[in-house]
Amino acid sequence: MAATLTPQEIEHYRTQGYVLYHKQLFSEDKLNRLTGIFEEHLEAKGSKLSDELDTPHFRDERLLEFLLSEEALDLVEGVIGPDILLWSSHFICKDPFKGRMTPWHEDSAYWNGRFDRYDNIVTIWLALDRSTKENGCMRVIPGTHVNGFSEYEAVDKTFNTFHAKVKHIEEEKAVYFELERGECSLHDSRIIHGAAANTSPHRRCGYTMRYISADTKVNPEKNPGWRFWLARGRNLAGNPCENA
Repeated sequence: MAATLTPQEIEHYRTQGYVLYHKQLFSEDKLNRLTGIFEEHLEAKGSKLSDELDTPHFRDERLLEFLLSEEALDLVEGVIGPDILLWSSHFICKDPFKGRMTPWHEDSAYWNGRFDRYDNIVTIWLALDRSTKENGCMRVIPGTHVNGFSEYEAVDKTFNTFHAKVKHIEEEKAVYFELERGECSLHDSRIIHGAAANTSPHRRCGYTMRYISADTKVNPEKNPGWRFWLARGRNLAGNPCENA
């Protein structure tokens, strides 16, 4: 079965900035292989924290099987169209009892200057572990993807995965992304989102897979050493890609 979004799900993504995909993205065998790769990276992380395993596909191209898969790209095409670049991925693992808080933020704010537009950048957040309120699942403020860049204030990175957070949040509007292992969510890069610390005895790991529409222009000066792949379709903006 193809992993595709319904017209209603696509409309929800456009108006609310996210959609939950409560189906298995990959087969059990494929999901187990991905989890095994993550466990290898976790074992070899050294002094890094478990939530700092960024761009693992730069070092381990086995992950391209998943990042460039038909399953992932069919979901992405529904929201940003048929011409797609792969630009990032990240294992984000919150350890039991000590996984740090992810402060309220917009991904696009941390990427300001890296691209010429931010309206067609999507992240798949794939649950490698069951993700619940208790172990710090992702949460969003619906509809905030159309508000532009927010005002930020500094936070302590000892307890937070980033150095700053959005100053003014209506937390009562938050929607929690509770997912079973193998399910995923998609969110717009501009939506305000975050996650509480993991105070439970259960690990919470997700794999983020990030894509941009191929008509988005990359600023090479702001992306030194970065590696992009043409995932599907045409390289409309002529960005440098590993495979095109």
